[in-house]
Amino acid sequence: MKLMRPTTRLLTSLFTVFSSTIIAAENSKPNIVYIICDDLGYGEIHALAPKTSKIPTPGADQLAAQGMIFTDAHSGSAVCTPTRYGIMTGRYSWRTRLQKGVVTGYAPNLIAEDRPTVASFLKNEGYDTAIIGKWHLNFEYHDPVSGEPYQKKDHKTPPVGAKIPDGPLTRGFDFYHGFHHARNMKAVIENDRVIEHDDEINMLPRLTEKSVEYIDSRAGNEKPFFLYIPLGSPHNPIVPGPKWQGKSGLSPHADFVMQTDHVAVEVSKALERQGLTDNTLVIFTSDNGTSKAAGIEKLEEQGHFPSAHLRGSKADLWDGGHRIPFIVRWPGKVKPGSQSNQLICLIDLLSTTADFLGVKIPSGSGEDSVSFLSALSGKPIQSTRNGVIHHSNTGHFAYRHGKWKLLLARGSGGWSSPGEKQVEAGTLEAQLYDMENDAGEKTNLYTSHPKIANRLLTLMTEDVNAGRSTSGPDSKNDVEEIVLWKSGRGPATGKKSK
Repeated sequence: MKLMRPTTRLLTSLFTVFSSTIIAAENSKPNIVYIICDDLGYGEIHALAPKTSKIPTPGADQLAAQGMIFTDAHSGSAVCTPTRYGIMTGRYSWRTRLQKGVVTGYAPNLIAEDRPTVASFLKNEGYDTAIIGKWHLNFEYHDPVSGEPYQKKDHKTPPVGAKIPDGPLTRGFDFYHGFHHARNMKAVIENDRVIEHDDEINMLPRLTEKSVEYIDSRAGNEKPFFLYIPLGSPHNPIVPGPKWQGKSGLSPHADFVMQTDHVAVEVSKALERQGLTDNTLVIFTSDNGTSKAAGIEKLEEQGHFPSAHLRGSKADLWDGGHRIPFIVRWPGKVKPGSQSNQLICLIDLLSTTADFLGVKIPSGSGEDSVSFLSALSGKPIQSTRNGVIHHSNTGHFAYRHGKWKLLLARGSGGWSSPGEKQVEAGTLEAQLYDMENDAGEKTNLYTSHPKIANRLLTLMTEDVNAGRSTSGPDSKNDVEEIVLWKSGRGPATGKKSK
């Protein structure tokens, strides 16, 4: 046998050590599974509201028992699209052209092509990235032959074969299977093409199956992965599958919640089956509160309160519109059965992932994002953000700072009564609540604590106009002017962005 020369042997040894170090570093990066339900209120999960939740949710309950519950977590908005924009970018959606409501597809992607996303960031850090579910951030559908964009007025459902030039694959994802939003749920999309039409009742089972398939496909793969599972349920159409119908004994919505929760059960089983549980960070949450379409009043008559102890529901500025379930399981990092009452927002995902990877977020991103990594070990969150800005379906603003919450609205600012056009004459122009002692937002302290109200208004105005709410490089909003007072003070507006 021919002997290696000392130099060759040394170089080979160093190369082996170097390669092993790279593999070890890659393997130390946790996988991330992010399950976000659609219109699932804080009170729907039994582990979060055991006294007022009458729906069995074993999947989420198990995650809570194995991880941490956040009791003061908020979506970036009280409706779908803005929240999803914030999760992907770490930036409030009202900094864009979307000042209220949601998008409806057949239009250019709301996320600018050059803006980093959580997916593109993680991909650059060595992750495989996949989205299985609802996008709802706009993209176009093009005729595969002519290349011309289809128009919504001509196609209630995007045609099979339609090409998508600006979908999730252009915003950092390697794989996409799902749909755009509820009204186009029949159009099943894979990667950059509509592949078939299917009944809405089959979408949730499809997403469950595809999520499990993706996890199973990771067997033997050393690369970490980010699996984003934005479900379309229990949002309407409320279509629980045959074996789930009547299972709750409450209503079709409650049945659908049970079937939605089952996604967490199947995902957990797949992770365990592939030996991935210990190195996977799982987040289970929702995009906003429960919708009126769920039949909230009838559920409450049966003892089930979708918003638990909170006032309001989907679309509202009151906390029932945007305080959401948020459960984190991360074995070895998060204490089982633990709880945090620290204030966080769904826009915080980008900074949190950067924090646990030990790198900086990309330039020109995450203007409103703060890491909650320290909270996972029971330590205070270190933040340069003064507060969290809430936003309703109609574009009304609220600001949460410590225990105080200021609402620039006379009523719900959304769908609950009284709405802005329903309030009685003489109603105060704004609302101020002590959320520590009045989480149900029953006693308006706006006139009795004017200094606090003015302080919060000043902070919110600064955060809106600065183009960012955290410290960092100068930034600006995408629009010249953002209206802070939608009602109460009439036509008054915020300052122009810098």
